[in-house]
Parts: sequence; structure tokens; C-alpha cells
Amino acid sequence: MTHPVFFLNGPNANLYGLDKAGTYGSESFASIQARCQDLAATLGLTLDFRQSNHEGVLVDWIQEARLNADAIVINAAGLSYSSVPILDALLAFDGPIIETHMSNIWKRERFRHHSYVSKAATGVIAGLGALGYQLALTAVAELLDQTA
Repeated sequence: MTHPVFFLNGPNANLYGLDKAGTYGSESFASIQARCQDLAATLGLTLDFRQSNHEGVLVDWIQEARLNADAIVINAAGLSYSSVPILDALLAFDGPIIETHMSNIWKRERFRHHSYVSKAATGVIAGLGALGYQLALTAVAELLDQTA
């Protein structure tokens, strides 16, 4: 049995890898997506990997996940620190939610130390770059296997 999982990425994630000396590393968003798709297939997950720069689109996708996904992995990016609508949508989702951040948000600016997404998340992975995305998928697979 494969489990459908929505992997949602927020603003500017599509720019990963374009700033080689930047906070988010040198790997492109497309490369990270391909690696996640490959891993998901080996874990028995059907991955729907998406990115938007718009809060309302992310809310729509979270609501869509209520009917079409068993779990959500989300890097809401900058919206993590400001979006009550994303929090409210996540709170209405019944499955596991893993919050991810490429950087260690607690080593960055103070405003990044509080994430609204964390209030709804089953767990949080931060500071491990693209490896954190893979760990999030592994965690989701384990959590879904425990409830099957």
C-alpha cells in the first residue's frame, strides 16, 4: 500500500541553489525534489511535491490534503513566522505533519524563533539542509506504518 504525501514548500524555496554562498546551500530546488521523489518511492510513499510563493495557495493545498493525502511535510518558509491561516488549515488536517526548515531557525534572527506551523506539527526538522527533507519523508513513512 502506498501512502499519498503532500510536500509543500513556501516562498522562495524555488530559489534554492541560486546563491551558492547562501543560507540554503548550493543544491537546486529541482535536484532536491528529484531526490525526494526517489526516496519516497522506496519508502512506499506517493509524493506530491509543490511550491508556491502565495499564502492562499498553500492554504488551498493543505485543505486539499484533507481529502487526498495521508501526511503533510511542510516548509512554509517565511510564512512559518506569520501565517495564522496556514496554522488553522494544518490544525484541520488529521494525519502526521512534519515541519521542515533548511536552516537552523533558532540560530537566525529572533523573529524566526517562533513558528506558527510548529503548533500543528507532529515534529520539526531544522538545520540539516536538504538532508532534513529526506529525514522528514523517512519520519512520515514510519509514522504512517505505525498507524496502518
